[in-house]
Amino acid sequence: MSQVTTAMSQVTTATTELPGQPGAPAAAFGVADIVVVVLYFAFILAVGIWSSIRTSQGTIGGYFLAGRSMTWLPIGASLMSTDVGSGSFMGLAGTAAAGGLAVGGFEWNAIWPLLALGWIFLPVYIAAGVVTMPEYLQKRFGGQRIQIYLSVLSLILYIFTRISTDIFAGALFIRTSLGWNLYLSTVVLLAVTAVYTIVGGLTAVIYTDLIQTVIMVLGAFVLMFIGFEKVGWYEGLQEKYITAIPKITVPNTTCHLPRDDSFHLFRDPITGDLPWPGLVFGLTIVALWCWCTDQVMVQRSLSAKNLSHAKGGSVFAGHLKTLPVFFIVMPGMISRALFPDEVACVDPEECKRICGAAVGCSNIAYPKLVIELMPDGLRGLMIAVMMAALMSSLTSVFNSSSTLFVVDIWQRLRRKASEQELMIVGRVFILILVVISILWIPIVQSANSGKLFDYIQSIGSYLSPPITALFILAIFWKRVNEPGAFWGLMAGLAAGLARMILEFSYSAPACGEVDKRPAVLKDVHYLYFALILFALTAIVIIIVSLCTTPIPEEKLDGLTWWTRHKKAPAIIQNSEAPEITPEDREKDLVENASPGDEEEAGRALCVTNTPMSAKPPCWKMVIMWLCGLSTGPKPTLSQEEKAALEQRLTSLEEEPLWRNVCNANAIILMTINVFLWAYFG
Repeated sequence: MSQVTTAMSQVTTATTELPGQPGAPAAAFGVADIVVVVLYFAFILAVGIWSSIRTSQGTIGGYFLAGRSMTWLPIGASLMSTDVGSGSFMGLAGTAAAGGLAVGGFEWNAIWPLLALGWIFLPVYIAAGVVTMPEYLQKRFGGQRIQIYLSVLSLILYIFTRISTDIFAGALFIRTSLGWNLYLSTVVLLAVTAVYTIVGGLTAVIYTDLIQTVIMVLGAFVLMFIGFEKVGWYEGLQEKYITAIPKITVPNTTCHLPRDDSFHLFRDPITGDLPWPGLVFGLTIVALWCWCTDQVMVQRSLSAKNLSHAKGGSVFAGHLKTLPVFFIVMPGMISRALFPDEVACVDPEECKRICGAAVGCSNIAYPKLVIELMPDGLRGLMIAVMMAALMSSLTSVFNSSSTLFVVDIWQRLRRKASEQELMIVGRVFILILVVISILWIPIVQSANSGKLFDYIQSIGSYLSPPITALFILAIFWKRVNEPGAFWGLMAGLAAGLARMILEFSYSAPACGEVDKRPAVLKDVHYLYFALILFALTAIVIIIVSLCTTPIPEEKLDGLTWWTRHKKAPAIIQNSEAPEITPEDREKDLVENASPGDEEEAGRALCVTNTPMSAKPPCWKMVIMWLCGLSTGPKPTLSQEEKAALEQRLTSLEEEPLWRNVCNANAIILMTINVFLWAYFG
């Protein structure tokens, strides 16, 4: 991540350069390219609106969990496209251009947490019957302070890291390639993204993610094959990358030379830019937070119609995560091999002339390939790919942030809020996020020497290990209690903030400068620090929990790995916080039943005989549809029917055939992953 940080920081000052200024790439897009982009926008918007009509969006489960009717294919595609945003195309390719193949370990490492999500974490979340991750902690430990802390922290992370990163990288790519105004392109992207997210909820997000994943993978592979053909395939890349040295260099330095270990994943544990113990173990701590405890990712899997489909989504996403090394990382290296004077520049004046950033231009690697190698039409396809990556990530963050705000914060302010009010608030909150995102652009654009991007890329490393430690202990150790969990989080937060403050108080030395940073910064890699922070948090949680009163065993039913099959209702301790009631969940399940469940749901549904009201005018129906309101009859269930539907909602049962299919595919995925690590290690 530190390398991604460095590489992505190199583009920040470039954004201040207008298309007409020196160094800005000329827009080489023709009519065919523009037609492709326009058709892409129209198609994605149509898919989003269609999917919003397909599933009821007037309930919590319908809007935030896609009616709990999703299958493995769209879930896996959504997990992939949510993670691989526009920042990945710019950052991964740029980092690979500067440092080689090792950054690909970030992609392949994710496969193991993805499997852990499907086989370990999700069964507990489903058994607990939760919608958000803070809600799980509130059920597990009781009280409110942990839930509120995690909700607020997550919203801050989403707004000022995920959203700003993807907006900046995506808009920069469009500005670099097309020459469009940065603000205009960003506003258009955000407007289209927000429309189908607001209208359709998670259903629209997941279905559009599926389409955009196909576009993303196909378009990126087209560019990959063209690039490999130009460079002489993999053998030619190995030869040309090692000799890809710019003509203008800084005297008496080696900054312009490619690394000797450029084509290896495992690098020296002391001197390596990505030391292998940190890449294997430290990165896993951060990845577990991202894939197994972060609302944005987990929410997709919670929308599955059953546990087997959730597992299948994890396996499919794992197979997809194998690919970015080939269609993002290696093309970044190809770009340096083909254009060393631009992509690999090290002289500050020369770099500023080329891309407007004195610290380097490696992050133009991917758009440089697009502009130079792609023919008409296909060049427009690659712009569509970047738009797909940007919009997929943004829609996911918009929907998940809205879920956190409504379920964990708004319901505390409005304890008697109706279902309709919650739907309206969720959509309005997305509009607020859009406004904040647009206002954030000048701040990103004016950040000095990329320090903001340093912050964006590293903040997860400083704040996520305590969350990972808490969730692992909460799921596997029943002795953990609320005081231990809270004070462990606080200790981890204090240590992470201390490191972060030091990190940004001392800038990394430029090429040829002496490193004067404290030893804790220059000698302790951030991935090693993630391991230390994880251990520190776990120790505090364990010690405080052992010194305080344990949670009674009967209150942990369905909330830990060991009690996930116990269906006794869990008691929320010392809290009057409202939650989504069983009635709400059952109503969601009935209203959003999949086609195979409609007959059974119909038998359970008893609609009241309230006379139908007059049909409202068209303009009012449109407004009600946008706000998730419905004038149709509401279902009422008997106590027996409620119990049966609640049982299905939290069921962990799987058909033996599909359970075995998922297990076999998981083994195949792990085998492929181990082979790739060994081959490129």
